[in-house]
Amino acid sequence: MGMNIEQIYTGCLAEAAYYIESNGEAAIIDPLREVEPYLKKARKDNAKIKYIFETHFHADFVSGHIDLAEKSGAEIVYGPTAKTTFKSHIAADGALFKIGDLTITALHTPGHTPESTTYLLTDKEGKPYCIFTGDTLFIGDVGRPDLAQQGSLTVEDMAATLYDSLHTKILTLPDDVLVYPAHGAGSACGKNMSKETFDTLGHQKEVNYALKAETKEQFIKEVTDGILPPPQYFAKNAAMNKHGYESFDDVYEKGFNPLTPDEFEALVNHAGAVILDTRDPQVFAKGFIPSSVNIGLNGQFAPWVGALITDLKQALLLVVEEGKEEEAITRLSRVGYDNTIGYLDGGIAAWETSGKDIDTITSISAEAFEDIVNEHPDVNALDVRKPGEYEAEHLENTLARPLDYINDWTKEIDNKQTYYIHCAGGYRSMIAASILKARGVDHVVDIAGGYGAIKTTGLKRTDFACPSKAMKD
Repeated sequence: MGMNIEQIYTGCLAEAAYYIESNGEAAIIDPLREVEPYLKKARKDNAKIKYIFETHFHADFVSGHIDLAEKSGAEIVYGPTAKTTFKSHIAADGALFKIGDLTITALHTPGHTPESTTYLLTDKEGKPYCIFTGDTLFIGDVGRPDLAQQGSLTVEDMAATLYDSLHTKILTLPDDVLVYPAHGAGSACGKNMSKETFDTLGHQKEVNYALKAETKEQFIKEVTDGILPPPQYFAKNAAMNKHGYESFDDVYEKGFNPLTPDEFEALVNHAGAVILDTRDPQVFAKGFIPSSVNIGLNGQFAPWVGALITDLKQALLLVVEEGKEEEAITRLSRVGYDNTIGYLDGGIAAWETSGKDIDTITSISAEAFEDIVNEHPDVNALDVRKPGEYEAEHLENTLARPLDYINDWTKEIDNKQTYYIHCAGGYRSMIAASILKARGVDHVVDIAGGYGAIKTTGLKRTDFACPSKAMKD
């Protein structure tokens, strides 16, 4: 039978978009901001993209729906209650859409957000094959109910709505139906997600804590327990998804602007641009442009930019490894940072050749840190991991200073003191060290390899040994 369903998974955002094709017709579910990959797939299959289905107004990334509709002529579909300022089709609950031999049914499943909709795909025999659940049902979790409270609705109200949606619309489907969610582990849209990116509904009924809750009350309690506040960029991305945005082609053109060291320096001074250095943390430490912030492309780059740079319109200048310019601009735009105004042509080598100032950050081994602590037990040691990681286990003499909240706690930092910083593996500690350094803290020392390396030393560790909490985080 003519059916092709492809999950297009983007690891750094933990986001899944979907491409569906049957008999020369195609649909895309929850596309990312750069739409060329979807257009290419359709061209390869000789198919026309007929629909772009949006499961909800995404908060953690900017969708490519508007650009894709413009370039493909496809119709943008949202579920009931959605209001957009661009042309879109608001589907009624139960509305049917045809893609070749396949049928897609819009099932309104509010709870994560009021307009959240699950799309049920049935084959040409009318047999339910899979559901595209967006952020309503994840593998191992359900969507957080705290992102879109409206009016007098509380988090508990939204969780109750989510419970009803799951029980009336989704759990009534056959057990062999495949569940295709919008996110996997590592996304801030849920708290307990599995590393798997799809599963059968039957297996989820057995293993997903939220689906196993005996009562609505228990479900509400479990789902609302321990949600961390959303990153600040979530509300801004949701607004962009609702009201439109600059075309990605224009964003790319503006950002793909090679600059000489002199031009680069002039823009830092005149445009008030932030220098984002996306190289590997240990490479960055050995030499960087003063006041650069290091957020490496080799980690969860976009979510960390989103958590730490509070103005989406902030002008950004990039220092990247050669050939990584396009990737950096693209990944920034996926979370709504559309104001990259150029990159350093020739990278850091060009800067050094031009004889301009270079800064460094000292990075020491866990063993060297152990020696320092043994001599000076009262050193300032900052653990920048998330609160749950710290609670599970940490060094006795460290302060919990989560990177997520660095804009709050830097006020307490004394610029004259020396600070030793670690995270789990060394990615986040260099982000923190670079931000502190840019803010005038001259003596920051990174502990290479993070807590993973520290655990192999003889330093004293504490864990709260509270199993239920540790499991949750």
